[in-house]
Amino acid sequence: MAKITLVDDDENIVTSVSLALESHGHTVKAYYDGASGLAALENDPPDVAILDVKMPRMDGMEVLRRLRRTSDIPVIILTSKDEEIDEILGFNLGADDYMHKPFSQRLLIERVKAVLRRSGRGETDDVAGPSTAPADVNARALKRGKLTLDPARHESLWDGKPVKLTVTEFLLLQSLAQRPGFVKSRDNLMDAAYDDQVYVDDRTIDSHIKRMRKKFREVDPEFDAIETLYGVGYRYRES
Repeated sequence: MAKITLVDDDENIVTSVSLALESHGHTVKAYYDGASGLAALENDPPDVAILDVKMPRMDGMEVLRRLRRTSDIPVIILTSKDEEIDEILGFNLGADDYMHKPFSQRLLIERVKAVLRRSGRGETDDVAGPSTAPADVNARALKRGKLTLDPARHESLWDGKPVKLTVTEFLLLQSLAQRPGFVKSRDNLMDAAYDDQVYVDDRTIDSHIKRMRKKFREVDPEFDAIETLYGVGYRYRES
């Protein structure tokens, strides 16, 4: 069972999504505008947040932007099919996944299960699916030059300084850092960071890498450990 915060101004969507999630054992708190949703997310952080893009008082992108200043909780954004720019902006701001409206409740349940598995948050039961805790080898702290990754604590350090990463960013970096010098294609990185039932395109991976680099450069302007091999993929360079 997981705590889920749903923020959407459409009462029908809130009702149907809440019922679907609760039927799978989750606890749902719903809010109908961005400002109220952000306050709830900051005061009582859930295991997963689901944010609509277009809302009164504060849109979903602004909620996400402010939330990412202090929190790495998984976020799924809801966007209209004809607003592709929302997907790109959402990933640039640190979203972990997105859903196009209209969407099936079953698919949303699977997306929630996927981000819970990747983050290690919440508890699962027989309805929601089996627990997939990381193997011991992945739970050990990984050190590569100035980088330290501790999956058990979801902690990322660069030269001893904390770098706050989202679940997806952490998994991407972990995949790269496990084999320094080896090139990982975007498909390889998708497999490392996303559930099999979730498809993302190349731009999504690029957006996550761009945001990750920005975070590391805020603590070290000379950060250059993630190299781009144009047309091929990315690799981690251990200094």
